[in-house]
Amino acid sequence: MNEIEIINTIKNKLNNKYLGDDCAYLKDIGIVVSQDSLVENIHFKRNWCTPYQLGYKALTVNISDILASGAVPKYATVALSLPENIDYSFIDEFYSGAISALNGVNIVGGDITGSKDSIIISVTVIGTTGKRNISSRKNAKIGYSIITSGFYGTSAAGLNELIKSGNNQIFIKAHLEPKLDYNFSEQISTLTDKPYAMMDTSDGLADALFKIAEASGVKAIVNFADIKHYDSITKEQVLFGGEDYNLLAVVPNNILNKIPNAYKIGDIVEFDGIRLDISGDKYFSYSELSVYNHFGVSNG
Repeated sequence: MNEIEIINTIKNKLNNKYLGDDCAYLKDIGIVVSQDSLVENIHFKRNWCTPYQLGYKALTVNISDILASGAVPKYATVALSLPENIDYSFIDEFYSGAISALNGVNIVGGDITGSKDSIIISVTVIGTTGKRNISSRKNAKIGYSIITSGFYGTSAAGLNELIKSGNNQIFIKAHLEPKLDYNFSEQISTLTDKPYAMMDTSDGLADALFKIAEASGVKAIVNFADIKHYDSITKEQVLFGGEDYNLLAVVPNNILNKIPNAYKIGDIVEFDGIRLDISGDKYFSYSELSVYNHFGVSNG
């Protein structure tokens, strides 16, 4: 099975206006809602992280989607499915880590169930929209600039360190304890009243670039040399590694100088059959990207 095909099947079946972004924007009640799950031995391994780090990351990766919408993260629920070999100390440490990630968010409920073998974590986060301008990946316009913040490929390098029992703690911490850019989200959603697109890069920078360009019916041109990364990070890790949890935005040019920690990596132009061009590497379809597939090998 392929994740994108599954999502498209669900979208076609449900056929409503709320699907298409990582958050559902419920404009009539002024909130956005997002849900994600982490499954043991697919998204994490217990021998690679502490319960504290697992709790921290479980909340962080969900809050990231709310920030990508431009909303303010406010409430969360946590559902845990736990095998019999989990003890009370795991629960205590997990929630200590979760609390450390909240940054003003309140955990207001959840669910506990048993599982046969693996830990399964499902988190829902609700954000309030207030007077903020909420993003959509379909809002990239010709002439807009592509901006982001932070370094790329670091989390993927951290995962590689864990796989090979390496000890680069900068990379490992980037993978296990990602940091979110609240300021970037707030500045963009409050400084422009025009439509704009924003996503987090949880599934990779190239993934977010392609999805925004495709949803908007445009082409994204990116200069790889402008993407910040450590010298030891490979191009594959920078573009396709995922789990950096940076924010990628496509915005009107009149706000570029108002966002201090942002930097430009490309432009939006008219679609000419090529959806994404990264320094001459051309991608016509999503299947050409080497992104992770939760149901098998990576695309490409």
